[in-house]
Amino acid sequence: MRPPVLFPLFAAVTSLPGIGPRIGPLIEKVAGPKLVDLLWHLPTGIIDRRYSPKIMEAEPGRIATMVVRIDSHVPPPNRRLPYKVRCSDETGFLHLVYFHANADYLKRILPPGETRVVSGRVDHFNNEVQITHPEHVGTLEELETLRAVEPVYPLTAGLPPKTLAKAIRGALDQAPDLDEWVDAATAKRQGWPAWRAALRLVHAPQTPEDLAPTTPSRRRLAYDELLASQLALTLVRGQERKLKGRAIKGDGRLRAKALAALPFSLTNSQKTAVEEILADMAGEHRMIRLLQGDVGSGKTVVACLAMLNAVEAGGQAALMAPTEILARQHAETIAPLAEAAGVRMALLTGRDKGAGRRALLADLASGEIGIAVGTHALVQEDVTFKDLMLAVVDEQHRFGVHQRVSLSEKGRRADMLVMTATPIPRTLLLAVYGDLDVSKLTEKPAGRQPIDTRIISLERLDETIDGLRRAIAQGAQAFWVCPLVEESDEVDLAAATERYEHLRKLFGDRVGLVHGRLKAAEKDAVMADFAARKLDILVATTVIEVGVDVPSATIMAIEHAERFGLAQLHQLRGRVGRGAARSTCLLLYAPPLGDTAKARLAIMRDTEDGFRIAEEDLRLRGGGEILGTRQSGMPEFRLADLAAHGDLLESARADVRLILAQDAELEGPRGRALRLLLYLFERDAAVRLLRSA
Repeated sequence: MRPPVLFPLFAAVTSLPGIGPRIGPLIEKVAGPKLVDLLWHLPTGIIDRRYSPKIMEAEPGRIATMVVRIDSHVPPPNRRLPYKVRCSDETGFLHLVYFHANADYLKRILPPGETRVVSGRVDHFNNEVQITHPEHVGTLEELETLRAVEPVYPLTAGLPPKTLAKAIRGALDQAPDLDEWVDAATAKRQGWPAWRAALRLVHAPQTPEDLAPTTPSRRRLAYDELLASQLALTLVRGQERKLKGRAIKGDGRLRAKALAALPFSLTNSQKTAVEEILADMAGEHRMIRLLQGDVGSGKTVVACLAMLNAVEAGGQAALMAPTEILARQHAETIAPLAEAAGVRMALLTGRDKGAGRRALLADLASGEIGIAVGTHALVQEDVTFKDLMLAVVDEQHRFGVHQRVSLSEKGRRADMLVMTATPIPRTLLLAVYGDLDVSKLTEKPAGRQPIDTRIISLERLDETIDGLRRAIAQGAQAFWVCPLVEESDEVDLAAATERYEHLRKLFGDRVGLVHGRLKAAEKDAVMADFAARKLDILVATTVIEVGVDVPSATIMAIEHAERFGLAQLHQLRGRVGRGAARSTCLLLYAPPLGDTAKARLAIMRDTEDGFRIAEEDLRLRGGGEILGTRQSGMPEFRLADLAAHGDLLESARADVRLILAQDAELEGPRGRALRLLLYLFERDAAVRLLRSA
């Protein structure tokens, strides 16, 4: 149960005065539904209203807060012209200018003959001083309140800045004094204020420097969030380790047959990963291991050997992938190995219907099917296993929490292997997974050629297409990826369709198009034509980012590469270079490029090391963007910036180890304060996510 001292912070934002059913949803959209969300909604800029000149001394272009006398209202002769209010002081006069004005309202807040304080940007127009739509109008008593530095918050359409700022002040007033959970020596050494004082300070910046993530207040709050996260992770991991798993030990006979059928030898890192996974499966505790491997490093084969180990031990295994394209590809890789081992494998997707599906489910329930590969169709209620021992989840951050938990719950505490081709930097790995056991595939399979990456201006598009024509004449195939214009299928689709039409005029009907709006069957048909070399060019949105395997494709053109994240560019580039022929990746950009964009494209040109690329992506864009946490069930940090606060993450981890060694049940004074911290950051809710990681 949440402690009563925190109840006020978990009230709905609509409990604040003046936040009704119209404004409430807008605040929820930009910050969140509860008062505590407003505390974490930090300012990104400031407006300094301390400049307070006389009218004739006011410099144009500056924001000024002035004391004026209201002389008269000058309504316009027609609605197209502005409404003016004439004001003055001892040095001269000023016009307040309003378009589409409500005259009654203006007369009420600016009554003639009265003194008022007005604040806004000063303009000089036709030798007159004016302020168009002043941001603040107040009485003389409010002068000191208005003549201040105002924080600027991220907004959404329809939400007035003043309303949001007032709501945040209301939330701050509800923030209680809480017992200190930060170790006193750490707080003193870092020069950190107490929690409530730190909150007040971050919401009252006085200079641009106060907005930096390196201020003591920001670092203090970032540490609180990281400490809560690491404590929750460690507690859940500890609980997981206490619970008995099942010792799964195969005899190796099926794996030997599968290895004999492989057309290549395992790389050293594949062999190590298999050994680590088998050792975990054989242990007393339930395995939860992350298999991290760059694009094309051979994760599916490693997963297949782990799944065969489960079948050898008399059980079943399942592999769940986020898209049908990816599930089918895994099935194609696993099928020949399963066949060589004499194990029945089945593919289950949302497309399976009727009698065929019923027969497949019956064989799964009876244990006739040893390995199931599929999409989230695997976690539907009517899917049952005779004895699921190993659940493999690919690109798990693209699934919701419920789906990931549901698969492992299809067995009796089934072991779990999580796979990702997104290289996750160590900092992010610690933040999201804690001390999860990790196996890394660091080598590419033998015979893979390096990819020649080139940065080309879109001004040279015709030249690029001429080069493409020459390559196709020599038998090459190419992907052409169109830009992520914005988070909008329609806009992305328009860009892709336009490029597709352009290339069709030049290359005829040997150009195909795939995008997210196509039905799965249509998408697969186009992909099959490309794989069968019936198409030379495949124009696509980022739907092809993960899991498309066409070894004959040797050219990847990425249009507006500057709009993509590094990890995404790396994933896209990994679609080529999968055969023995030399491959090229063309990063097409629209000039002029900013310094950050230049640096990012240069990293892509200089290295194929996914882990180095991911570290740079974290540094340049933040963790949320890399793993797409904005759309997934991963914890998204509101106060901690992993690129700026990586050192605090390490400190928080060390602190948690020390705390739990001294007070495992969190019963002491600091332990009780830490329990409050977990509730404050809603890590009680995150426990469900952490269990599934």
